Order: sequence, then structure tokens, then C-alpha cells
Amino acid sequence: MKPELEFHIPDSDWHPAGGEVEGIDEQIISHDETTGAYTRLMRFAPGVDSSPNGTLTHEFWEEVFIISGDLTDLRLGETFRAGMYACRPPGMPHGPWTSDEGVLMIEFRYDFPPESR
Repeated sequence: MKPELEFHIPDSDWHPAGGEVEGIDEQIISHDETTGAYTRLMRFAPGVDSSPNGTLTHEFWEEVFIISGDLTDLRLGETFRAGMYACRPPGMPHGPWTSDEGVLMIEFRYDFPPESR
């Protein structure tokens, strides 16, 4: 299970989120070592284009809320802004993205046991 945490300033550092694109960073603020579920802040620097990472799909649920900035999904041709929310089930294609202003998001990743699907 994730740890019980009262309001605090996360002590984890920002680091590259992986993939082939510089300027995409993450800060893990909660993590369940057993299930792999985690909560992270993710930011794109202004002008980032994640096209080299391609369209993503994965086998877990992902919920994303845009805190500030803009995010354009190149596959959909649609720009999303602060206050917008996405809930992606396993297998849902998304991205690649660009961000003109840069973007800050909070993301929740988790899985459900197969018997509960």
C-alpha cells in the first residue's frame, strides 16, 4: 500500500521521466512498492515535442490533471489546458504531445487485480 502521508512538502527530487526526449521531468510523490501504483508530478519544458517517444499505451490505469500550461496531443490534434482531466484505461492510445508554454500535471497510475475487471 501507499504510505499514509499528511500534508507535507515532498522531499523527492525532479528527474528525467525517461524516454528519448529531454525536457520531460517527473517527481514521484507517492509510491506503492508492492503494486507499482504511484502518484507523480510531471512537467514538460516549453517547446517540448515527445514525438520520438511515439504513441503510448500501457497496461495500467492513468489519471491526469493539468495544473498549469498547455499540452497538445498530436494524434488527436487537440490542445488541453489547466483544469482539464483525463482518465485512461489500460490499452488506451495517447500522445505524442507538444507543449508551447510548458505544462505541469499530476498523474495517478494504478492497476486493478484481473478478477476485479
